Amino acid sequence: MENKIINLGIFGFGCVGQGLYEVLNRTKGINARIKKICIKDPNKSRPIDASYFTTDKNEILNDPTIDVVVELINDTEAAFEIVSTALRNGKAVVSASKRMIAENLPALYQLQVENKVPFLYEASSCASIPIIRNLEEYYDNDLLNAVEGICNGSTNYILTKIFEENLSFETALQQAQDKGFAETDPTLDIEGFDPKFKIVILLLHAFGTFVKPEEVFNYGIHHLNDFDIQFAKQRNCTIKLIGNCRRQNGHVNAYVLPHLIREHNLLYDVYNEYNGILLESAFTDKQFFVGKGAGGTATGSAVLSDISALLYNYRYEYKKIKQSNQPAFTNDVQLKVYLRYRTADQVHLADFYNISEKYESASYSYVVGVINLEKMKTATWLKNKDVNLLVLEEEFGR
Repeated sequence: MENKIINLGIFGFGCVGQGLYEVLNRTKGINARIKKICIKDPNKSRPIDASYFTTDKNEILNDPTIDVVVELINDTEAAFEIVSTALRNGKAVVSASKRMIAENLPALYQLQVENKVPFLYEASSCASIPIIRNLEEYYDNDLLNAVEGICNGSTNYILTKIFEENLSFETALQQAQDKGFAETDPTLDIEGFDPKFKIVILLLHAFGTFVKPEEVFNYGIHHLNDFDIQFAKQRNCTIKLIGNCRRQNGHVNAYVLPHLIREHNLLYDVYNEYNGILLESAFTDKQFFVGKGAGGTATGSAVLSDISALLYNYRYEYKKIKQSNQPAFTNDVQLKVYLRYRTADQVHLADFYNISEKYESASYSYVVGVINLEKMKTATWLKNKDVNLLVLEEEFGR
């Protein structure tokens, strides 16, 4: 596509779609223009000329003059249909739909191979941080040991307001929603589903391992209360919701869990809607990426970066899939955790390998101990609203 103007057909004109429109019009030197935008509600007021819009998806999918389909909608099934149809029609595709991608990665990979067209989705993982491109290009031959970090700007904004401004969870959540960082229904964010979808995508590009989202355990900040916050503050810690995937003994494990973080950790100073990703490798030790993880223009800039890359015929090569050392996925890993509960019958302490600390009071009790990730994944008692769990750093308590 180099040296030609590419025509874009966009699906969706919400926060990210409008962000893309803004950054595209403010950026010089990118030979791309929007030809048509497909939306659901033709009567909704929008800030650009009505001639851009259609409600007929085929005006984009079947238009031979449209070179790139940009998918930015919230409907997972419809998004997959749009993307798969576009790829079969020989059109390059850019997407920001992390759930759709995570749930359909094997099929989407195969569609790229069969139809010999690129599918780029940098914006699906960490918004403004070019983490997929780095995993694909810079770390293609480096032996990665871990990818971990904050990959949900909504929850990081909420936690920042709680710890830095002493706001209540409810007030901080409302602020995140008012700023467009969190949805009206914040379940996917605060319960850790959104970062789980991102971790599933990063697993493929970091290690070449296909994993279904339901295999990865996610537990968010929805049970966090004042007792947990005081526990963290008394130990000079903060709380961050962290997605983690790590290679160990020929396997790779992954999860999304709230962590107690100390000041020495680079993630400690990642505030508000920012994301922070740590990579750990055999040859380069640790490297740190930080950038905005929520907001229309931050995500729109990542979409535009993918569009720009297509001008130079860029595509993911999925080099890790083709290598011979892909680690198998496992949940058989031990984690040191803080577990808070109200009464002993609400938890199953026999699931712990060991307990190193125990506290009881009239209001809440807690234990610190080691438990297997598989046990946590199947523990029905973690669904109790009076129960909460935080992962502790390895050196915690030493």
